[in-house]
Amino acid sequence: MAGHSKWANIKHRKAGQDAKRGKVFTKIIRELTVAAKIGGGNVSDNPRLRAVVDKALNANMTRDTIDRAIARGSGSAESENLEELTYEGYGPGGVAILCQTLTDNKNRTVAEVRHGFSKYGCSLGTSGSVSYLFTQTGIISFASHFSEEEIMEHALDAGAHDIVVTADSIDVMTTLESFGAVQDSLKDAGIESVSAEMTMLASSEIDLNQGDAEKLLQLIEHLEDLDDVQNVFSNAKFSADIIAKLQI
Repeated sequence: MAGHSKWANIKHRKAGQDAKRGKVFTKIIRELTVAAKIGGGNVSDNPRLRAVVDKALNANMTRDTIDRAIARGSGSAESENLEELTYEGYGPGGVAILCQTLTDNKNRTVAEVRHGFSKYGCSLGTSGSVSYLFTQTGIISFASHFSEEEIMEHALDAGAHDIVVTADSIDVMTTLESFGAVQDSLKDAGIESVSAEMTMLASSEIDLNQGDAEKLLQLIEHLEDLDDVQNVFSNAKFSADIIAKLQI
């Protein structure tokens, strides 16, 4: 189960993005509201909501803010009428891109997303054109000084399906449904995670040269700055040299 980590490339990309993500609280609040609206406001019965609550806490959102967002979604307070839409497309070098949105105006959102793709010489695809490459995956990361065997024992017993060990971390892979149970099992064993979130992992990756990597990061930054865009994922792979040059 140990080996190279697809997540390593995502973490490098996200490190640069997170520093610029000033709208993170607004987007997480929307996610909390929608998750509660779809699956109810009880975290123990709603795996999706549990995952978003963890994401909110990792972003240092207060419990009061989280609870208010859940209340809006579960019907005990007024909420926005938001629709979930995912746009699929192709970026520099043929990279596959998933753009997840929450919107109250589909026409506005598709126009803004299409404009972003066009601006950077990329194109939107049809529904299903690239989504088959991605699988929703929970990734719980631990510092490398922990025992791989101990993490593996508790994680697999709780429902994790893979463990990936790198020089920097031990990453536990789960489904959405087992995400919370695996976290709880490891926490109860005294093993605290560095980070935990749901993401979309690609089954295959595309190596990018420096020029295409720069264009892709510009496109992702543009898309993530749109109010309606929640998450952007790609199957790009950045080499260590490119990571160093672009400081991502």
